[in-house]
Formats: sequence, C-alpha cells, structure tokens
Amino acid sequence: MSPLRTDTFDLGGLRLTAGEGRRLDLHVAIDSFELAGETYPVRPELVPVRLDISRTTGDGYALRLRFEAALAGPCMRCLGPAAPGFSVDAREVSQPGHAHPRGVHGAAARGRGRQQDEPDDELTSPYVKDGALDLRAWARDALALSVPANLLCREDCAGLCPLCGANLNEAGPEHRHERDPDPRWAALSKLRFE
Repeated sequence: MSPLRTDTFDLGGLRLTAGEGRRLDLHVAIDSFELAGETYPVRPELVPVRLDISRTTGDGYALRLRFEAALAGPCMRCLGPAAPGFSVDAREVSQPGHAHPRGVHGAAARGRGRQQDEPDDELTSPYVKDGALDLRAWARDALALSVPANLLCREDCAGLCPLCGANLNEAGPEHRHERDPDPRWAALSKLRFE
C-alpha cells in the first residue's frame, strides 16, 4: 500500500491547547525545480517528512519540518546524471493577530512606521491560512533554500574538456591536447641558437 499524500494539513483538527505539541510523519509531493533551463524532479516522488507542531498562545503555532530529498537531472559541469541529496530542517512561526502591546514596544513599533496594536506580519507564516498548513508549498520553498547554485554529480566534478568536449571525469588526468602555438609568436620558432 502506497503512503497517503498530504498537500495541506488542518492544524485546527489536532485540537492542541497552548503548550501542547504533536509530531507527525507524513508524505508530500514536491514540484520539480527549473534550474538553468533544465527540469530537476524531486526524488522520491512522495517525500517522507516529519512535522513537529507546537501550539503557542492564542491561535498561534510553532512549526518544524524535516526531510531528505534529492533532485535528479544533468550535472551542470559534465552533463552526466546527477542526483544530489539534501537534508532540510525548516522552522516557521504563525502567530496571527499578535499585536505590539502598548508602552515601550508600542512606541518602538510606531517609530518603525507601524501603528500601535497593529498585527505583526513577521509573525504570520505565509504557509498557514485559516488554520490550514500548506505543506507542499512550505516543503518546496524549504528545499529551494537548500539547493546550491550549481547541481553537480559530485563535488569534485572535473566537467567537460573545453577543446574536445570529453567528460574529464572519465578521461582521467592524462587527457591533454597539444595547443597550437600562438601565431603572434611564430617568428620566435625560427630562431636557432648554436
């Protein structure tokens, strides 16, 4: 039996009280990534994730998401197959309706251009809306933050030969080309010292 896919999760359905927490093991499908004109699907198709949920005061939650996934596609140096793996550990806080209290914090809030008792957007997670956690979007964004600029088949990938295009990982260190002499210096080759 294949695991059930969870794209969104109803946090309110857990009926947690303030200070209470729960750990869940779920599976989520993460959309492919487009990097340098290539599509890199996420492996496995259904990524097992661990979700830690803690209820804070009011309608708030402290969330932690952990998983391991790989991207499959061509290496950006040698164009061979690459499937680098990544460990993801992401945290989010959603404290909707949290306002700066009157007094020192309220004055500090006004000094930053915020009205007193106005909700703090920094404490509102973009992945939590109306008590539902968009697990798929959060997992994709968290994985995107773990992906380096260049996806390689291995860290020490030698790439392709700039002259003939041979894969230098397979050709080995003895792969060389005799370079044509620079025509600007051709006259020096006619000099003979006796």
